[in-house]
Amino acid sequence: MISLVFATNNAHKLSEARAILGSDYTVQSLSDIGCHEDVDETADTLEGNSLLKARYVADSYHCNCFADDTGLEVEALGGAPGVHTARYATGHNDPVANRRKLLAQLQGNNNRRAQFRTAVTLIIDGKVYQCEGVVKGRIATSEHGEQGFGYDPLFIPEGYDKTFAELVPEVKNSISHRARALQNMINLLEQLQTDKQMR
Repeated sequence: MISLVFATNNAHKLSEARAILGSDYTVQSLSDIGCHEDVDETADTLEGNSLLKARYVADSYHCNCFADDTGLEVEALGGAPGVHTARYATGHNDPVANRRKLLAQLQGNNNRRAQFRTAVTLIIDGKVYQCEGVVKGRIATSEHGEQGFGYDPLFIPEGYDKTFAELVPEVKNSISHRARALQNMINLLEQLQTDKQMR
């Protein structure tokens, strides 16, 4: 069993990651290792922010870890909110205000195309790896559903007629941007294990 620290204290993200990685992995949160610092996300890309968080945890706590950063990229808004997704409306994480601002900015706009993109940085045995996951979809004209978090009540994934917040977690976790990024990370970890065994 491989033990990894997920550089987050977001309970929703942690439960998603544990469900996606399954029983082959032990996934600890920052609080599990006694880390209560917030790492400032000062990079101008998702990849840069995930690297900042993973590097801080790996260097400070000497553990194998991974971190993610997710952006909602809306075509009609030129890819915004993008790297500012979590702090879109107020400069700090306010999901309700973020959703209201997004709906206001898209009011009357027929182009609702959007995608969620998650960048993951994995640091294992001191080496840095990065991967990503993308799910395309569209922004609803109003909020629907009680599941999930963040922009989930507004995002309808391609091939579905329900928002992420209306889908049961098992379905969302099989198709989401984070699920795809973490599956790519799992594939990478399996390849690293295979390479190690062949040496």
